[in-house]
Amino acid sequence: MTAYAIAQVHSAEMCPDIVEYLERIDATLDPFGGRFVVHGGAYETVEGRWVTGGTIVIEFPDLATARAWWDSPAYREILPLRTRHMKADIILVEGVPAGYRGADSLKGH
Repeated sequence: MTAYAIAQVHSAEMCPDIVEYLERIDATLDPFGGRFVVHGGAYETVEGRWVTGGTIVIEFPDLATARAWWDSPAYREILPLRTRHMKADIILVEGVPAGYRGADSLKGH
């Protein structure tokens, strides 16, 4: 089942380390079938408060693959380039199967 790495960016300092991180991240995603589906971009807050730093969503084939990417030596190598200059909350989350309906969450309750 598809899974996602989701980052809610609070602040980022555009600097040479971040540029290098961005230039290298795709090579860490490729072996795991990861792809950006949201990377910043325009947004509209329609309810509540949203952090203004940006949202990033990366899609993976499944949660185990997302975790394998996160723990991979290639990603761990570039991670400090980001963490020194960006504050973010990041989660790995499993998606839902095709055909999922909101009421499906009631099953078993």
